[in-house]
Amino acid sequence: MVWLATHDQELPGYVLIYGSSSALAWVWGIALLTVERRRALLVDRTWGHSTALLLFWATAFAAENLPFVSWFSPHWWWGLEDTRQQVQFALWVVRYVGTGLLFFLGLKAPGLPKRPYILLINEDERDVEQSRQSLLGRPEQNQSTWQGFRKKMRLLLPYMWPQGSVWLQLLVLFCLGLLAVERVINVFVPIYYKNIVNELTDGSSWHTLIITVCIYVLLKFMQGGGAGASGFVSNMRSFLWIRVQQFTNRVVQVRLFAHLHALSLRWHLGRKTGDVLRSIDRGTSSINSLLSYIVFSIIPTIADIVISIIYFITYFNAWFGLIVFVCMTLYLTMTIIITEWRTKYRRDMNQQDNIAKTKAVDSLLNFETVKYYNAENYEVSRFEDAILKYQSSEWKTQASLALLNQTQNLIIGVGLMAGSLLCAYFVTEGKFQVGDFVLFGTYIIQLYTPLNWFGTYYRMIQNSFIDMESMIKLFEEEEEVRDDVNAVNFHYKLGKIEFENVYFSYTHGKEVLKDVSFTVLPGQTVALVGPSGSGKSTIIRLLFRFYDVQDGCIHIDSQDISKVTQSSLRAHIGVVPQDTVLFNDTILENIRYGRISASDQEVEEAAIAGDIHDRIIGFPEGYDTQVGERGLKLSGGEKQRVAIARTILKAPQIILLDEATSALDTQTERNIQASLAKVSANRTTVVVAHRLSTIIAADQILVISEGRIAEQGRHEDLLQKHGLYADMWASQQQAQDSDSSSDTEAKGLQV
Repeated sequence: MVWLATHDQELPGYVLIYGSSSALAWVWGIALLTVERRRALLVDRTWGHSTALLLFWATAFAAENLPFVSWFSPHWWWGLEDTRQQVQFALWVVRYVGTGLLFFLGLKAPGLPKRPYILLINEDERDVEQSRQSLLGRPEQNQSTWQGFRKKMRLLLPYMWPQGSVWLQLLVLFCLGLLAVERVINVFVPIYYKNIVNELTDGSSWHTLIITVCIYVLLKFMQGGGAGASGFVSNMRSFLWIRVQQFTNRVVQVRLFAHLHALSLRWHLGRKTGDVLRSIDRGTSSINSLLSYIVFSIIPTIADIVISIIYFITYFNAWFGLIVFVCMTLYLTMTIIITEWRTKYRRDMNQQDNIAKTKAVDSLLNFETVKYYNAENYEVSRFEDAILKYQSSEWKTQASLALLNQTQNLIIGVGLMAGSLLCAYFVTEGKFQVGDFVLFGTYIIQLYTPLNWFGTYYRMIQNSFIDMESMIKLFEEEEEVRDDVNAVNFHYKLGKIEFENVYFSYTHGKEVLKDVSFTVLPGQTVALVGPSGSGKSTIIRLLFRFYDVQDGCIHIDSQDISKVTQSSLRAHIGVVPQDTVLFNDTILENIRYGRISASDQEVEEAAIAGDIHDRIIGFPEGYDTQVGERGLKLSGGEKQRVAIARTILKAPQIILLDEATSALDTQTERNIQASLAKVSANRTTVVVAHRLSTIIAADQILVISEGRIAEQGRHEDLLQKHGLYADMWASQQQAQDSDSSSDTEAKGLQV
């Protein structure tokens, strides 16, 4: 400073004070970030740094950008003509770099530790579990929807670029070209409007005026109303984009549908059907909306803003560029902040919507149960409560939207007034022409129109991200049972089944099967009996590979079923489950589901073998009878016989019967047993039986108790052991005799 004084060059004192204070602020800020990383300053944390602090850093950084306004000024102090300007320029560079680094570091919030603050104070993790909060001490429900943005975009990009279709790829490129044409048109429309005004005021020739007006009208026709929302170019782009949008919609739904079918039985048993359907519906539609908003709304709007700032600085002066820049920055900043704040209301509204729809679906699916217990009013009341909670969240969403719209209108109005007054002043001073005022007004209104929609676009993108979250979680569900990398096709030979030291549990710590080992020889019928919950049906599910064993292995024809493809294995296995659920279709199509390519005659033959043909013929519409939702229009026995006929039509080499005749009367059961005996001839069969009388002729009976094989042998051998099987047989015989006596007494009373 002394050196500057000796050279008769004064350096303003505020420059030194400002530079020194800024340097101290940077050192203090970095020190705080360092301390934050090692010590817990606060227990109750919010995500990242506070909004006020971020706005302060943003304002400080914006202030350092103000010298750019005087870029073309001859008095610009970094002309570096003397030592004073050189020193000021050096101080400005230091401030600019320091403030910029502090701002961008603040956005990343590096001072926040990777572990929860509560754990830094107290290592008891139960406090965190009880609070059910995220690592930053904030409920995960309130996390930003931009979290995981890269992962979401990686999911979206393959759908935007149509793989395998050159025609659709060319269509995408052409639509992007039309988008660039729209940006050029948006620049020239206000310019030609200005030229019309100037030519009218200057008294230009009629020929010149006709050309200008025609070009303006043509450009306006290409652009459409204001922002090109209904112009020729925009409509053409929207029309051509339909095919790309349909491709995206189809691929997303098909992939998600295939993924859901690839998930394990464990997941499907625990799913909520209404929730899943709503997630799929909103998720698939949100992807289309997201692509359209980002590509055709957000990116063009940002491009228009940048072009307008450059144009105003170049054609008018830096003050107009500054006005546009400040308004746009405030508008975008407030839009993002308020939209991020109201995200939690939108997410809660979606959750309440899912809950309401899930309750409605569950109630309708259990219609009979509701009637049995006279609970119609209770179900309606539950649904109404769910709707009220949804509407409460919806009100908060709409109220916060109104606040956002008012804030945006205020910023736009202030910016338009400031720019219009400044432009009018220059016109009165003779520096601008009347056409320049028209140009500014036309351009700024044209710019504000899409900018006004920017808030809507951003909200829709935000909502699309929220709507996508549930669908992405579905995509992220792991396939519990998947084919091995080197899996081969299963080759059926004789049908020999071997269980070798099999252990299995549905939940950790509660084993259902414990060291189960047995062998089913080709063509044999093996029956599984035992009390409920002993693991009988689990063995059936493991054979069909609904689950993979935790330990041990299962072989069929000396092939480990975990090493073969699921489709090739299941093609040779037929299952008749205990609880039969039919598709809401005709009886003919439900039976044909066993083998899609079967003819009508083959379907009828299977129905005859399943002892259901005569019953079907008795229906008014015969095989074209609709069975209703889940087959509720049929009785339990009829549904079971349709399932048996379906399995017979499949003609599998291995048959699994999970209490297949549990819903049948005695006479029908005997008929079905005779049909199953014919079908099971020379086929390996595993039967889960509740009534022991149905498996007397089994080649081998396994008595399962508490996940282990307690007894093993033929019917006569097990009775002679006087063990668990003999006790079960005696109990069932006693119950049967009691029922027979009751029937006899009832008949006597009627007589």
